[in-house]
Amino acid sequence: MTLPDGYTYATATEQDKREIYDLDLWAFPSAFSVDKFMEATSPLDPDRTVLVRDDSGELAAMHSSYAFGEFEVPGATLPTAGLTWVGVHPQHRRRGILRAMIQRHFAQCVERGEAISTLFAAEPSIYGRFGYGESSFDLRATFGRGAAMRTTLGESTDSGELTVRIERFDREKHEELVETLHVAAGRNALGTGLNRPGWAKRETQALRDMTHEKVDLSGGREDLRIVIVERAGQPVGYSRFRRKTQWTDTGSSGSVNAGEVIALDPAAAKKLWSVLLDFDLTTETTAFLVPVDDPIVGMLVDNRAIKMVHVDNVWTRIIRLSEALKKRQYAADIDVIIEVTDEMLPGNQGTWRVWAPAFGGPSGDEDAMVEPSNEPAQLKLDIRELGSIYLGGVTLASLAAAGLVEVRDPRALALTSAAFGWPVAPMSSWVF
Repeated sequence: MTLPDGYTYATATEQDKREIYDLDLWAFPSAFSVDKFMEATSPLDPDRTVLVRDDSGELAAMHSSYAFGEFEVPGATLPTAGLTWVGVHPQHRRRGILRAMIQRHFAQCVERGEAISTLFAAEPSIYGRFGYGESSFDLRATFGRGAAMRTTLGESTDSGELTVRIERFDREKHEELVETLHVAAGRNALGTGLNRPGWAKRETQALRDMTHEKVDLSGGREDLRIVIVERAGQPVGYSRFRRKTQWTDTGSSGSVNAGEVIALDPAAAKKLWSVLLDFDLTTETTAFLVPVDDPIVGMLVDNRAIKMVHVDNVWTRIIRLSEALKKRQYAADIDVIIEVTDEMLPGNQGTWRVWAPAFGGPSGDEDAMVEPSNEPAQLKLDIRELGSIYLGGVTLASLAAAGLVEVRDPRALALTSAAFGWPVAPMSSWVF
């Protein structure tokens, strides 16, 4: 937590705003000016924003975080810090500033009672050394216009009830609809009755402001639109999108850029995708942050005709091991002794017994038992690997196969890998 000589921490204020945005453009180069960036980009919570200044008073680095009071983890919610805006000016790199800031962030998480910290990694090679593990993935998909979809069970009776509205997005008119459906999709993912781990609700004003930005930083696209699917007048799906027209010698080759695609049942999902994939004057639709188990993956007649890039989504760092493992549920009964190493948070280090009934037991709300143990460990792993499996999207068996878990009891590996899984793929969709 100690900065190198010549640097000090400072608390962010409103007067620092322009300087902060300028630093962000140094850390994350962009063609946009500071003025344009300030107009369009994410708001910050000053109480959760830490600045680092050099002896001359210049801003050298910063980090911030968002408060997720009800972050979805398998079968439960947990207070979580969403680490963001981590940046060091190129002039001040390679001096230990980043490590000091991460240590300070961990200490703040402990003070605030946040059991885990999550982030989207701009560079995957950076955060593993601080104990963050890749814990979920998403699809970046490009569809040709009119991509064929299979007939879904019950479609003949359900689809006739559905209606579609396509409108300019108006925050005052549409925000509550968007947020209500977004929360519902996280709590009852794919109609399973189970939640989607990693789903971060827009609980604070800062998160809502960021999600509902009006300015498009990608350039050349129209103002934000929204397509809403309703059943008997009740919204059951939505997606916000922007189109871009491009004329060639052979006609229009426009595109549709969709943000989160949210639907509460299969018929609504098919109706929503059918609209997004068939706008006039377009040849393709791209979708950002699509869950790997999204209905469209199973509905497509020909997946090979669709470009799907599988990329990392949420990275998870366990801050308070006992609380984090107690509060989540497990997909199978578990009773295992694990040895955990943690260079940065020694309180997590040691040998632990983890016991829990599948899906919270008969009542569905029974906490796991997590306590220090003197028994021989059946598995040994670093806190990074524990973070990777925490949301249920990475299997312990796959990490063991990669040589990242020491297996002293093969049966314990199989049972623990199954228990840490989750029937719904984890993913976060909290930015447009």
